[in-house]
Amino acid sequence: MTDRTVSQALALFAADVRRDTLPDAVAASVRERLLDTVGLCLGATPLETSGMARRVAQAWGGPGESTVIGAAGRLPALGAGFVNGVLAHSLDFDDTHLPSVLHPSASIIPGVLAVAEQTGASLAEAMAAAAVGYEVCVRTGMAAYDRSLGNSVFFERGWHATSICGTLGVAAAAGKLMGLDAEGIGHALGIAVSMGSGVIEGNRAGGSVKRLHCGWAVHAGIVAAQCARAGITGPPTAFEGRFAFYQAFCGGMASPGEIESGLGTSWCIPEIFYKPYPANHFTHTAIDAALSLRKRVAPAEVASVRIGVATPTVRTIGEPRQQKTRPQSGYHGQFSGPFAFAAAFLGGGGLGVALEDFSDENVRDERYLSLAARVEIVGDAECDAIFPNQFPAIVRLTTMNGEVLEERVMSNRGGPARPLSRDELLVKFRGNARRVLAEREVDDLGEAILSMEESRKVLEVMSLAGTPSI
Repeated sequence: MTDRTVSQALALFAADVRRDTLPDAVAASVRERLLDTVGLCLGATPLETSGMARRVAQAWGGPGESTVIGAAGRLPALGAGFVNGVLAHSLDFDDTHLPSVLHPSASIIPGVLAVAEQTGASLAEAMAAAAVGYEVCVRTGMAAYDRSLGNSVFFERGWHATSICGTLGVAAAAGKLMGLDAEGIGHALGIAVSMGSGVIEGNRAGGSVKRLHCGWAVHAGIVAAQCARAGITGPPTAFEGRFAFYQAFCGGMASPGEIESGLGTSWCIPEIFYKPYPANHFTHTAIDAALSLRKRVAPAEVASVRIGVATPTVRTIGEPRQQKTRPQSGYHGQFSGPFAFAAAFLGGGGLGVALEDFSDENVRDERYLSLAARVEIVGDAECDAIFPNQFPAIVRLTTMNGEVLEERVMSNRGGPARPLSRDELLVKFRGNARRVLAEREVDDLGEAILSMEESRKVLEVMSLAGTPSI
């Protein structure tokens, strides 16, 4: 037994982690998630909202400390981290931890890269900080996972745990890179609980604000660490106190004591699910089903499609039905079960479905809209029993002649049960990166991330991810 608080336990853990204490699987996973996330940032660079984020950060001003991925010039760590966090989450192609339903890499990697460049950290130091950030982010999210409900309390209450817990992870990682000791990292966490934010209504009803969430988590987490470094303090009972984190966000419906279980011996990072497809993760098993069914039936022969999914996901990918069958944009199509099924059935690229399948042109194409209109998303008890450890789908397609074809996809591709190989991760990375980099630059950057000596500075890798040539 110990009298230490949750934030003190996390801070002691964070201060003790070094690259040489990381298990091999954790170190390899951090490298691959760095590859994946930098690729996502490059892939999102051409988006209109990415330009908006860059202009916002440029207006803040300040010295050029860190790379803005896919863009010319450098910004202060706060600005570069904000922009890169926006980029990393903008394609809805970033990894997911289950059952917390967090997207950790989109805040942790941009936060670590920005501060590592600013502080002159080596790749080894950045990897250790990232490992800390992942553990803090995922563990604080999992403490609010309600097993009886089978869902995150954050999600049930409308909060975006990705950005809220991402702020905490970035604060711990940034504090470590800034050289804070355990006490300082504890204060950074205590400050960060007052800074996390994010409301998830955009998933359901549209708007582009969700793209900002991980960028703001990076910004807030770095500020929290900077404040702790300057001497500002946070409450020691920041997580479990009467008016603390879980009371404020979850109405006390959480178990913060679970954060310490296995801390430092059981690592979450290798278990985080990669996304093979650029769409809301709840749609992925239905996409797999569509990719299989398209080999057996032509689009014109499809009379109706009934997709059974976990009931809590229906409101995200199936409702409001009119918006899901006729999305406002390609981005909104990524959160639509009916449109994602149509995109997989009619398109296909990359690892099965590519960014181009969710274009604004496709959401105005009557071939896609007609098929999406024939798709119904319903709750299914068998899927409920598995969710949220997986996002299963049971798809029943009825043909024009009345034949019923069924596809059951009960585990997600990209997770431990169906992992992506390093070669598949490179396919994904190249598909994203070549949207702004020339082919040779893509190869050089990928090689640098996966093979660079860990004693070298992060700046050396990031210099390859800056100004695009095409």
